[in-house]
Parts: sequence; structure tokens; C-alpha cells
Amino acid sequence: MNFRNEWKHEIFPFDKIILTQRLSAVMKRDSHATNGLYHIRSLYFDDLRDTALYEKIDGVNMRDKYRLRYYNGDTSYIVLERKSKINGLCSKKSIPISKHDAGLLCENRIISVSELENPEVRKLYAEMKSKGLRPKTIVDYTRIPFTYGPGNVRVTIDYDIRCGVLTTDFLNPDCVTAPVPDSPMILEVKWDAFLPEVIRDAVMLPNRRVSAFSKYAVCRAYDN
Repeated sequence: MNFRNEWKHEIFPFDKIILTQRLSAVMKRDSHATNGLYHIRSLYFDDLRDTALYEKIDGVNMRDKYRLRYYNGDTSYIVLERKSKINGLCSKKSIPISKHDAGLLCENRIISVSELENPEVRKLYAEMKSKGLRPKTIVDYTRIPFTYGPGNVRVTIDYDIRCGVLTTDFLNPDCVTAPVPDSPMILEVKWDAFLPEVIRDAVMLPNRRVSAFSKYAVCRAYDN
């Protein structure tokens, strides 16, 4: 599993305009985006003790969390992701999963034997059985993504964060989500061994500090 460096900054609407102009001059827009944007829907899992939530709040150095995700309302391609963090470095393992099996996971039911052959699915299912891991909240948001080859850099600007309202009906495009009150825009910068100076300069903003902002954690505060 490859671990990457990650910065997160809470930014303001006028920062988004400045950053988009700067980044467009030195980076490429993600080729998979639609009109330069992703509309992302995730369903996060947690156990009976809300371990993932409290480990994030407490800043535990080694932690995992699971989520299902699809883009731009397209449920024909869904991924199961395990995001790991160790001493400030992050890694993400992502595998495609069928809509049928995603639906079963949403209902906290067993999935197909063929999918259980994948070690990530098998690990998730084992935690569902042993720890009571289950779907907790839907998180929706819009993302502006940029890429840069040297350093394998990815810069994103996330905004319009919304959470599920008393529902984990992840596959229903009409399920009710509500804006998270006072949620900021989030600049994320991820890279491998080095961050090129041109990117470091482009994302530099005065009086903005590295943040530990979590979309999952902030949505959990408003989903019940």
C-alpha cells in the first residue's frame, strides 16, 4: 500500500476563484471530470462505537475508514474504498463493486461469494460481522480536480457539502440531503515523494493553516 502526503486547508469563496485561476495555468484538469467538476456521493461506514469518527476527532495516528462512492450520479460505476492514515500519511485502496452488491452492503447484508474473494471486501464484511460496522451517513459535495505529473500531485477544491437526512439510501438519487451549516470550502493537496515548487507556490494563500477537516465528521454532527 503506497502512502502519500496530504494537506488540507479551509478556504473562502474568493480563494476558490484565485486558486482555480492559478491552478488552471500550471496543472491539468482531471480528464474524468464533467465540465471540470465531479459531483461526489459517498456512504461512510462505522462500527457500534463510532470508532472511525472518534479516532478522527482524537487525531489517532493509525486509523482506517470505509466508504462506497460514485460520481456524477452514475451508479453504473461504484467503488468500495478503504482509506488509511498513519502518522499523517494517507493511502487509499479502491476497488469497483457492482450496484447489486453495493445495495446489499447498504442494507448490511451479505454480498456475493465472488465479491468476497476480494480481500478488501472480505475485510469490510468481517468487520461488519465482528464489530457491527454499518452504513452511517451520506456525504455529497462538488469537487474541482487538478493533476500534475511530477510528484504525482493531485489538487482538489471541494465545496457545497451536504449530508443525508435520516437516510443512508445511497443509491437513490432523490434521497434528501441538506447543506451542512457553515461548512467551508476545502483545498486538498496530495503528492508522493515531493511537491514541486510551482505547485507549492500556486496553492500558497496568506493566513491559511493546514486543517484536519473531515467531511464525514462534520456530516455526522447533522445527520441525526
